[in-house]
Amino acid sequence: MKTLISVLAVSFLSATLVGTSCAADVQEKQKELTEKKQEVKEAQEELKQESRKELVESTHEANKEMLQVSRASKIIGTNVKNPKGENLGGIKDLVLDPESGHVVYAVVSFGGVLGMGSKLFAVPWSVLHWTSDKKYYVLDLDKETLKKAPGFDKKHWPDSSSKWEQQREEINQFYHVNP
Repeated sequence: MKTLISVLAVSFLSATLVGTSCAADVQEKQKELTEKKQEVKEAQEELKQESRKELVESTHEANKEMLQVSRASKIIGTNVKNPKGENLGGIKDLVLDPESGHVVYAVVSFGGVLGMGSKLFAVPWSVLHWTSDKKYYVLDLDKETLKKAPGFDKKHWPDSSSKWEQQREEINQFYHVNP
């Protein structure tokens, strides 16, 4: 009987030690997996930033021409697409800063059918990139993100300085633009 109890005690202790050892191994593997996931996230973010940087660099030369003098009538009506080539709308108007005389926003119309029910978005001029073939502007957003952007309908433009200031704060925050 003593032998049986001794065997059971040794078996129990062995199982406990093995179980603890396995649990430690599992925790170590989970920690390693969590670290790998974080590394993948960081690598994806770096790739995303590199992709944006490449887009900016590839359009920089074309944007030099955009910074030159251009008639508003040539800009108004130009299409806006995302980097995938999906149509995001068209430039309907330009908003100027009366103090500096610079274009601050391109008002882009998006959504609706045949111009009905479309929403207007004041997109910071600095986030638009002229394509090298000079056929459209590129806005680095997908359609779903653009739908969430601050905007207004064509009958309710911001009609005072204070409303434009409020709109400007929202726009700058959304597009990550420094005022």
